[in-house]
Order: sequence, then structure tokens, then C-alpha cells
Amino acid sequence: MTASAVEQTSVTLPPRRPIEPGTRMWDQIGLITFSLTAGSAFLMQTMEPTISAVVDEHSTFRTDPIGRATRSLSSVMMWVYGGEDALAESDRLRTMHATLNTTDAHGVRHTALASAPWAWVLHTGTFAFTTNAKYFARREFTSQEKEAYYQESLQLMRNMSVAPKEIPATYAEFETFFAEAVANNLANTGTARDYLKTIRSIAPPKQLPRAFAPLWKAAVAPIGRMQYFVTVGTTPEAARQKLGLSWSDADERKLRILGWTIARAVELLPERLRYFPIAYEARRLERDRQRLRKMIDLRPM
Repeated sequence: MTASAVEQTSVTLPPRRPIEPGTRMWDQIGLITFSLTAGSAFLMQTMEPTISAVVDEHSTFRTDPIGRATRSLSSVMMWVYGGEDALAESDRLRTMHATLNTTDAHGVRHTALASAPWAWVLHTGTFAFTTNAKYFARREFTSQEKEAYYQESLQLMRNMSVAPKEIPATYAEFETFFAEAVANNLANTGTARDYLKTIRSIAPPKQLPRAFAPLWKAAVAPIGRMQYFVTVGTTPEAARQKLGLSWSDADERKLRILGWTIARAVELLPERLRYFPIAYEARRLERDRQRLRKMIDLRPM
């Protein structure tokens, strides 16, 4: 992966430590709407040659899409809301990926922990987060808000042991880097095409009796169509072109309307339903800690 964009400015990473309450990441990564753009992030990961080769051989996204998605989402929630366990989760993932290596059909050896592919996973997450705000929040982030979020994300990249050489120092540099990476390093891989097929027709959970498979198919068909639509719509145009995916002005308007509706509907939900379970419990625990701190500070002396 080209590093031309990241050579402009060196980046200084903070020490490893948990993501703190009160940050933009803490307030927004755990929202259920985060999953809507997670699809485009994974799609762009499967377009990266090394990630594609490793996922093709080792991932269960074809045979157990619900299980894989649930495990991946839970892990991301741990990165942000796990406290000290967030660092242990990062170490666990790196240990697990240390053995996920493969050789492709052209004889090229791919290693899951190679610095550029490992960083690309986090970079697609950054793209997905800011794109999520564009479509599924009350308003899109300003340039200053994007930069503030990006500086927070440096902590996450440090926690995940992303090599500093792979990290642009500012959000503006990240945008240039990301566009170059999409244009020059992503490919129309079989893994990416299979992923698009998988989300369009979601296979039933393994534990579901076979007799219920037709009912499952009918029930999740609208969800699959929406996830496919959102995934295609929130993927950069350059990546869509590589995959041969069409996207019209009418499609864009439909996505904007869908996002506007979802954003306002989610706002009406109680916090327990707006956030994924790990995020909700972490936020509730933090409020309890704050209340305890207040009572301790106000105690008679």
C-alpha cells in the first residue's frame, strides 16, 4: 500500500490506554446506526489483496455471516468501551491473526499482521464513521469535527498496534491517503464479490433448524436488500467502479431520505435500544461512577 500521503507529516502516537468517556468515539461508535456503514468498511477490506486472501481462506463470512458479524461488532465495541479489557482484546486479536497467513493463486505470500493491511482495517473504520455521520446523523461533521474525531482515533490505532508509518497525522492527510489507497491498492476480488452476495441474501444461523430456513429467508430479505443498498451507497465511487457497481443520482436521493428517517427514528429510542449492549452497559456504569464520585466529594468532613 502506498505511503506517499503519510510521509508528509510524522505522527506522534499517545501511550496505550482505554478510550475515555466523553469523547466523540465514546458517544457515537456504540450507536446501532454504526452497523449500517460497517458493511462498506468490510467490503473495502476484502478489496485489499492481503486481507482478501486471508479472509478468503480463514473467514466464516460465507458459512456463518450472522456469527461473524456479531463477533466482529462485539470486538469493535470492546475496543471503545472495554476499559482495560480493550487493550487485552487488541492483544487477543493480534495473537489470533498471527497465524492467519496464506499464499494466493499467484504464489504471493500474505500475512494478516503485515503493517499496511492491518492499518487498512482501522482506516476503513475511520472512513465508515465519518460517512455514517454524513448519512445517518442529524448533520454531517464539520472539518473541525472530523479532525477532532481523527485525533481521537489515533488513540485507537495506538491501542491496536498500528505502525506509525501507516498513519496520516491529520484528517486532511488521511483523506488524501485514503483516496489514493482506494484508487491504487484495492481490487475487484472474488472475496469482495462473495461478500456482496452474502449480505444480499443472509444465510440463517447455524443453530436454526433447516425447516425454518424458508421463513428466515422471507423475514430477512428486506434487511438484506437494505444492507446491500447502504453498503453500495456508502462505498467510495472509485471502489464501486472497480466492482462494477452502479449508483445513480436517484439512488443517492433514496439513501439520503433513508438516512434522514433512520437518524430521527433512532433519536426517539431509549438509550438501552439506541446503543449496542456493551456500549450501553459501559455508559451506564460510567454514570454510576460519576454519581458515586459526586457523593464522595459532597460527604460531610
